[in-house]
Amino acid sequence: MSETTVPATGPPVRVAPSGPTPSLLGAAPSAAERPRRGERVWWAGVLPVPTLRAAAVLAVAAVVSGLGPDAIGVVIPLVLVAIVLVADAWLAPAPWRIEVARDLPGVLPLDADGEVAWMIGNPTGRAVTVAIADELPPSLRAERRRVQVTVAPHGRVRATTAIHPERRGTFLPSEVTVRVRGPLGLVTRQAARHLPGRLEVHPRFRSRAEAELRIQRGRILEQGRRSARGRGGGTEFESLRDYVQGDEFRHLDAAASARVGHPVVRTYRAETDQTVLILLDTGRVVAGRVEGVPRLDHGMDAALALATVGTALGDRVGLLAYGGQVHRLLAPRREATQLRRLSRELHALEPELAESDHAAAIRTVRARFRRRALVVLVTDLAPEAVEATLVPALPGLVRDHRVIVASVRDPAIQDRLTAQVDGVDDAYAAAGAATVVAARARAASALRSMGVEIVDEPPASFASAVTDAYLETKARGGW
Repeated sequence: MSETTVPATGPPVRVAPSGPTPSLLGAAPSAAERPRRGERVWWAGVLPVPTLRAAAVLAVAAVVSGLGPDAIGVVIPLVLVAIVLVADAWLAPAPWRIEVARDLPGVLPLDADGEVAWMIGNPTGRAVTVAIADELPPSLRAERRRVQVTVAPHGRVRATTAIHPERRGTFLPSEVTVRVRGPLGLVTRQAARHLPGRLEVHPRFRSRAEAELRIQRGRILEQGRRSARGRGGGTEFESLRDYVQGDEFRHLDAAASARVGHPVVRTYRAETDQTVLILLDTGRVVAGRVEGVPRLDHGMDAALALATVGTALGDRVGLLAYGGQVHRLLAPRREATQLRRLSRELHALEPELAESDHAAAIRTVRARFRRRALVVLVTDLAPEAVEATLVPALPGLVRDHRVIVASVRDPAIQDRLTAQVDGVDDAYAAAGAATVVAARARAASALRSMGVEIVDEPPASFASAVTDAYLETKARGGW
């Protein structure tokens, strides 16, 4: 048994036989899958379809028959062609006898290169030319969705095509069309085959390298705090040590001091089993694009970065995604596999053209998470939405948890403020940009007055700024 791999753009390939072909996974259809009379397309794969070669042969036969001296001379060429067509159709195997399997990557990051493979097996004793047409979605940007190969008797061919997805989500291709050509190439038999598959395109993690650097920074900060332990820098008890000048008296351990006969203090460190909860807004305010990428996708990148750093430093990270209602809720965990879970929860989220129900999301957080947590709310500082819905919903959340509101700032607006004004249009554009900047500043100021920390950065530094805010909060002793 031999197997040949050919690119989808390559010519038909003939494979030499070397024993019986093993059954491909899900390749051979059952009797129930074969077309039956009475179905809408019961004739699919049964009635042959003439090819261009058949049309050419018929044209030649018609010319020859026109030269015949009598009626018999006219009919004989056409009858011979009809016999040849019937024989070619008879020798062409039914499409449902051809073994077909599709191999999808399973999970692929957005804008990454992947490969789709088709396995085509020939269980018959004659070489067969097979064409496959797959219903791959256009947003996967497959180089080709059709391939034609020649499979030797009892042989198998693997054909591939490259894909480069440009949209997140779950894709479920379920059907391929199989076309089998007769040995003379005069007719084809074609039928659709049910071949379910699943491909998840996850958000692109653009800030992965920066997140790895923040992990190292967090570990260095933790080591640096060891020299200052016992001075209130943390809340989690670690050990006892002798008192030195400068230690706070409130950290003296009376029982240990009495036992050893000299002052002993307790040492503390920042907690490593704290909860970080990411609230990801998917409402209309994050549907706009900044530098060609939706605000929601920038938020996803920051969420992945924060989860990477937080779990690496021993904290539990969870997710609540919401728009008009709560869409996703991922329980906080600190395992390394949490990043994969988070990516899977994010990949199918899309912005919705509805106002975000901040109050409902916050009620869910307060009901499910009694223990104090660091809540990172990723949204946009659109002044109307902040003042009308976010500010009224925040007091209870701020009282129970430490809150950071993170938003992507559009650098194009800032560029308008500093650009040279050459005319009336430029002046109006600069005035509009100044209005937007002032309104966002007022929204941020209103949130800060409630005790909320603000992260408002351009896309290039947004994910890093969010993780830096987390590290700084952690360095102050947690939340």
